[in-house]
Amino acid sequence: MQLQMKVVSFCHYLQGPACTQYLADMGAEVIKIEPLQGAFERHWSGGNSYVNGVSAFLMSANRNTQSLAIDLKQPRAVEIVLRLIDEADVVIENFRPGVLERLGLGYDVMCERKPSLIYASASGLGRTGPAASRPGQDLLMQARSGLISATGSGAQGPSAVGAAVVDQHGGALLAMGILGAYVRRLQTGAGTRVESSLFAAGIDLQTEALTKFYAVQHSPDVFSRDAHVGSWYHDAPYGVYPLADCHLVLSMNDPVRLAEALDSETLRALQTIDRYAERDRYAQAVAVELAGRRFADVSAVFDAHAIWHERVQSYDELRRDPQAVHNEAFREIDVPGGGKAVLVNHPLRYDGELPAYRRMPFQPGCDSAEILTRLGIDDATLQTLIRDRVVAVPPSGR
Repeated sequence: MQLQMKVVSFCHYLQGPACTQYLADMGAEVIKIEPLQGAFERHWSGGNSYVNGVSAFLMSANRNTQSLAIDLKQPRAVEIVLRLIDEADVVIENFRPGVLERLGLGYDVMCERKPSLIYASASGLGRTGPAASRPGQDLLMQARSGLISATGSGAQGPSAVGAAVVDQHGGALLAMGILGAYVRRLQTGAGTRVESSLFAAGIDLQTEALTKFYAVQHSPDVFSRDAHVGSWYHDAPYGVYPLADCHLVLSMNDPVRLAEALDSETLRALQTIDRYAERDRYAQAVAVELAGRRFADVSAVFDAHAIWHERVQSYDELRRDPQAVHNEAFREIDVPGGGKAVLVNHPLRYDGELPAYRRMPFQPGCDSAEILTRLGIDDATLQTLIRDRVVAVPPSGR
């Protein structure tokens, strides 16, 4: 018997859609419930990043999902959604706590209606607790989780990470939890309430760093370090260094080999110091030795001496990276009306293959008619629902 996980998604922004995209890529049928005018990510895309009017934010995290545009404030709409949930395995939502409860679609109602349902909630700081009602967004949780404090250093002060890493990690964690609950459901028939939060995701991202921090009594200035040093808990030269033509990173490396690779008397004299206690001194010496050198020359020498290093690449360079090309890290898709968008492919392979790109919900409600027809709603009723603005479909011809 072939099984396909069926998911009803009440998700917007990034954490929830990232989760559903992982599941959809792996073969789940995901129906995205969104307002008649479309979810938030259709109307905002940072950097004014649109392709022929289609938000890149939308396309980054809604691949392989279907869209049902419906007004949940209308009783007929709630009835339709409940019928969808009756046929589903999973409900996923990332609204603030209490929103779906007010619509009659909260956990208690759903659990009583369908005890086998997996009900997954992604919040900002957690469903309960003293901060549960505060806004949850990636940058806010980077700050509250300590990630910004640990990333910054010295005179620079705290520094934000240059991508929505907490949102993305939160989506991956939620997908992992849902898959675990789905396995349990297949084995026992029992439903599960799965809960994740951006706050928890921000903390989980730092499992190694936090465990090391709490293992030893550290002073508050432990995060202060020379600007070249990339982490508060690594020995130098771990970090970023400028060359004549680019920047380079050095990972954990043997100081003897590094001194030999650079043929440096200065580094030979420092190779026995405590490179954690004196990380600033050592990093500054390495920076002086590297200044003015070109990457091609340094890289060849480092490879010969087994020095762990990489060039700091721009996004344009990443797109051309031979390994990224070989790994099929990116995919081009056609956007209706002209133009192409570049998507980041699913990060895993299954039996050597990437999951297929099947669809993108370019317009809100682009699947409304098909979804309702599958529910057994006849055309006359469908047209009435469209006329009464219970559901929406895209304008004809688009």
